[in-house]
Amino acid sequence: MPGLTGIGGDLTVDGSFGSRTAAVRSPYRDDPDHGTGTLFLDAQEICDHLAAVSAAGVPGGFHVIGDRGMDEFLLGLEIAAEVHGQQAVAAGRHRLEHALLVDAKALAAMLVFGLSLSVQPAFVTAWGGPDGMYAERLGATRAADLSPLADLAASGVPLAFGSDTPVTALDPWAGVRGAVFHPEREQRLSARAAFNAHTRGGWRIAGLDGTGAGQLRVGAPAHLAVWDAEHLTVQAAPGSMSSWSAEARAGTPLLPDLGPELPTPRCLQTVRAGVVLHDELD
Repeated sequence: MPGLTGIGGDLTVDGSFGSRTAAVRSPYRDDPDHGTGTLFLDAQEICDHLAAVSAAGVPGGFHVIGDRGMDEFLLGLEIAAEVHGQQAVAAGRHRLEHALLVDAKALAAMLVFGLSLSVQPAFVTAWGGPDGMYAERLGATRAADLSPLADLAASGVPLAFGSDTPVTALDPWAGVRGAVFHPEREQRLSARAAFNAHTRGGWRIAGLDGTGAGQLRVGAPAHLAVWDAEHLTVQAAPGSMSSWSAEARAGTPLLPDLGPELPTPRCLQTVRAGVVLHDELD
């Protein structure tokens, strides 16, 4: 079937900020000669792929980083909706990777079309902040809008966290820490919300959340990891309130304290479907 190249995968709509190939609305601040980046797919190609994967019963996945890249993707989405209907497009459970620049229009479209996001909080740890690479490329004001995790979570957009290894290290707790200590205070998540995005979130956007995967409960698939952590706590994002009670009698599950001065938890065992894959407990 035409249009199925890269089915279910990470089709590249635009590039990256590091190489100044992410498609942006305004020229790169530190090197205007690079213009506004590169679009590798246009709206019609995006529409054709969405139609093809939907017909095959598989969600589409698109790599989108810059705001102009997001504009082009949304245009493709709108064209697909005009041809095939909004409900048909929304039923596809399509996914965006990265989605670093999400404005109000993009957020609204994500909700209307039932999009989910696979994002990497460690990106803002590595390159965010007023002195980071993102600020160099875009300017501090535009860079402050990157990875609006709290806005996305509050709106109900399904989030799954990952590392994009080898771009950043395969270190899930670093991803949780990156969300808790986001450079922009208003975009920080509680440790519990970030943990859920890094566990149940992936199963949810894969459409497998009904199996119980990503949870520790009777009847759920035995996919789990055992960690050694020095301190456990109920941790809100610094400078913000949390909906999770820290009172012991509330019964809120404790998680490792991810304060910057504390060591990252160490993995002692991993289990998939009840089979031990990695074991340091013996």
